[in-house]
Amino acid sequence: MTKIRVTKIALLALPLMAWSFIAQAQTITGAGASFPYPIYAKWAALYEKETGNKVNYQSIGSGGGQQQIIANTVDFGASDDPMKPATLEQHRLLQFPAVIGGTVPVVNLPGIASGQLKLSGTVLADIFLGKIKYWHDPAIAALNPDVTLPNKAIIVVHRSDGSGTTFGWTNYLAKVSPEWREKVGEGKSVKWPVGQGGKGNEGVAAYVRQLKYTIGYVEYAYAKQNNLAWTRLQNKSGAFVQPSKDSFSAAAANAKWDNTPGMGVVLTDEAGEQSWPVTAASFILMRKQADQPAQTKGVFDFFGWAFKQGKNAAAELDYVPLPDNVVQQIEAKWANEVSDPQGNSLR
Repeated sequence: MTKIRVTKIALLALPLMAWSFIAQAQTITGAGASFPYPIYAKWAALYEKETGNKVNYQSIGSGGGQQQIIANTVDFGASDDPMKPATLEQHRLLQFPAVIGGTVPVVNLPGIASGQLKLSGTVLADIFLGKIKYWHDPAIAALNPDVTLPNKAIIVVHRSDGSGTTFGWTNYLAKVSPEWREKVGEGKSVKWPVGQGGKGNEGVAAYVRQLKYTIGYVEYAYAKQNNLAWTRLQNKSGAFVQPSKDSFSAAAANAKWDNTPGMGVVLTDEAGEQSWPVTAASFILMRKQADQPAQTKGVFDFFGWAFKQGKNAAAELDYVPLPDNVVQQIEAKWANEVSDPQGNSLR
C-alpha cells in the first residue's frame, strides 16, 4: 500500500514539476534596427531551443529602438547609428556592439547578375542625388565597359523610416562626395533628393525585387535571402570588392573599440585593399539602472550566449562575430556599469 501511495504522489508531482519548469522560462523584449534582424532571429531560435528562454525582438528601425529604450518599454534597444556620448549620459544608457555586417547596393537589372556591375562611391552618390538618371549614363558605362547597360531611367529606393542603415549609407556618401555632404548630409533620416521609400530593410528589398531598373541599399543578409543582385564597390584603396564576411572583417580589423566613447565605432570607408566600404557594427542599448534586474540579467545571458555560442550562426549569415577581446570589454562594462536600484552589480 505504501509503495502504491508513493507512486501516485510521484505521478501527481510530475505535472507540477513540468509547470514549474515552464513558469521559470523567461521572455526578454527588444526592438530596433532591421540591419541585424536576421541574426537576432536566428540566435533567438537557437537560444530558446537550448535554454527554453525566449527573445521577442521587433524590427522597427534604429530610431524606434532608441526611442523605446529611452521610454523604458523594452529590455534592450538596437541601433546601427551609435548614440552620441552626451545622449547616452543624459538617459543613463549603456551601449555596446553586438555584431558586424555590411550594407550593399542592390539592383534589379534584367540580365545583370550579382557582382557583375561595378560602381564607385562618387557615381553612387550622383545616382542618389538624382544627377545620374539613366543606367546607360557615361559615368556608369566607363566603369563597366563589358556590361550592356539598359537605356532605362534609374528608380531609386531608400528607407522611409528612421534607420541606422540609412545613417551608415549617408555617412559613407558624405565621406566620398562633397556635394552629398553639403546638400544632404548624414543621419538616420535625411531629405532625399530623389526616389521612393520602403519601411525597413524588408521594405526596400521588396521594392527592388518587384520593380525593374531599381537601385536601393540593404543589409547583405536581406540581399541574399531575397535573391537580389548586389554591385561591387570601389573602396578607399581603389579596388573593386565584393561584399562578404571577409571584406566586412577587413574593414573592422583596425576598429578602436576601447578608445571610442560608447564603443560607437563607425566603419565606413575604411582603408585596406580588401575592405568593404559600407561596413557597420550594430549596437545594443540598455539602461544602466535596472528597475527589473531579472530582465536585465536575461539580456546579459542572451548576448553572453550569442557571443560565445552564436558565432557559427553569424558567419553562416555573413555577419562578423565580435573578437573575443571585444567581448571581454563588453562583459566588463556589464559588471561595472549596470546595477539594480540599490547599486548592486548584476554580473
